[in-house]
Amino acid sequence: MFVHHTDTATDYACADAPRVIRAIYQYHVESSGWRDIGYNFLVDRCGTVYEGRAGGVEQPVHGAHTLGFNTDSAGVAAIGTYVDDQPPQPLLDGLAALAAWKLGLAARPADGRTRLVSGSDASRYPEGTAADFDAVSGHRDGFDTECPGNALYARLPALRAAAARLQVR
Repeated sequence: MFVHHTDTATDYACADAPRVIRAIYQYHVESSGWRDIGYNFLVDRCGTVYEGRAGGVEQPVHGAHTLGFNTDSAGVAAIGTYVDDQPPQPLLDGLAALAAWKLGLAARPADGRTRLVSGSDASRYPEGTAADFDAVSGHRDGFDTECPGNALYARLPALRAAAARLQVR
């Protein structure tokens, strides 16, 4: 699972999250020409999880989130910008719960590692290169970007541990 941030406002009211998601949809589909939102899931600052790319949350829907590594992965976007702003605990809890559940569907431990093969020379790894990732990684691990922001990226080790604890309950 690759974690992203949406690079949108962080101080939105949680009731406005659907409006923010619609704007992301418009950007991805109308401006970028994609078929749907690139992320499989989005999580708001209050911890609410939303389905992004259509096709069924339990299905292995091919997203458009981490160029070169969209196959055999899921992308989840934290709604907001977490370069300097700290992600709120409910958001982190929502990400951990989603990671525990989604990785559990594939019998993958959230604190484990996985090997993926790059499908694009435009990724951080040349096409055909096998790369090892944490089961919960940041977008920047597979692509040259600052996403999901330094503040959220720094929380990924704790997020993996929290998701792993949820998996063993």
